[in-house]
Amino acid sequence: MNIYVGNLPYSIDRDQLREIFAQFGEVRAARIVIDRESGKSKGYGFVDMDNDAEANDAIANLNGTEIGGRKAVINEARPREDRPAGGRRY
Repeated sequence: MNIYVGNLPYSIDRDQLREIFAQFGEVRAARIVIDRESGKSKGYGFVDMDNDAEANDAIANLNGTEIGGRKAVINEARPREDRPAGGRRY
């Protein structure tokens, strides 16, 4: 299951994110989304867990908890929507 993790502190890295979720089961991957221009965290990321029961347990126990001084928003990630080719229009 792919899990969305929002409202993260900008200082957290993927290893720290992995550790938080590993207490609920095996984490296949953890990723922090980085802004292309600044190279800094956008304040959210994703965690992949193979076992859905463990993933749901992590979501239930971590959603709304404080991570690095911020109240985390954690839920099952929605599929990425198709975006038009060419990026932003100004």
